[in-house]
Amino acid sequence: MEFQDIDYAVREGLGFITLDRPDYRNAQSYRMLDEIDQAFELARADREVRVVVVRGAGGVFSTGHDLGTPEGMAYRYAQGAQPGIETYDQFKTYNLDLLLKWRNFPKPTLAIVEGYCIYAGWMLAAAMDVIFAADDAEFLGGFVEYNTIPWDIGIRRAKELVFESRFISAAEAAQYGLVNRVYPKAELERESLAWARRVAENSPEVLRMAKIQMNKAQDAQGFSNAVEDSLGDYVAMMYMPGHEMRVAGERRLLSVDLAVRGRRGERFGLAPKPAAAKPRS
Repeated sequence: MEFQDIDYAVREGLGFITLDRPDYRNAQSYRMLDEIDQAFELARADREVRVVVVRGAGGVFSTGHDLGTPEGMAYRYAQGAQPGIETYDQFKTYNLDLLLKWRNFPKPTLAIVEGYCIYAGWMLAAAMDVIFAADDAEFLGGFVEYNTIPWDIGIRRAKELVFESRFISAAEAAQYGLVNRVYPKAELERESLAWARRVAENSPEVLRMAKIQMNKAQDAQGFSNAVEDSLGDYVAMMYMPGHEMRVAGERRLLSVDLAVRGRRGERFGLAPKPAAAKPRS
């Protein structure tokens, strides 16, 4: 199967799903999300695959949703969803249903995070079972559609971070419980894949039942109902007066706009546009 926005490969019992839109720092278009799901289905059907690894190309995990690239919008509109319930169902599919599906994927999953992990990047990483991060990774969470942040880091800390809308480092993310392990960037892939290979040596049956039981424990606390309910609140927010101010002006990717503030743009090759020269009087 050929993919345009991701790469999928199988090696040594591991299935690798690589987000591959480096020009947009792996912003997640509907096509990318469809391709991620197709790759997960290939991994599900392949007995050789024992663990699935999700990562980003170009030194960045994902800068969030695609909020307006030409190819992203063309793919979305080509699906033909009509305003109303069809558009809602489309939105729900890409911003909740797929993530819950991947969270419940029957094999262990590992997110390897480098660089930015912003909004939908956080959503995708959080849907995986385990997260390993480079020591230079930075995470930005907000009130998003698949709102797992209170579960990822605790309610009071979630309020603190979301209210302020600030980045946290990989070390903070590990301290708060979102990230399992942090490695120097040069060691991240080696150590992450070594862990994944050790997991792949275990019984698929035991791994599957253990994962089911742990997800059931979380669901007994209300996880799945809570994240589904959060989608409804998010949709309500989208139609509040003034909401479009979030992406006013050039309608660039919101996640990239956030990422380029201050020093962060230079760190990951996202330097902001130079200010236009003022006309001389």
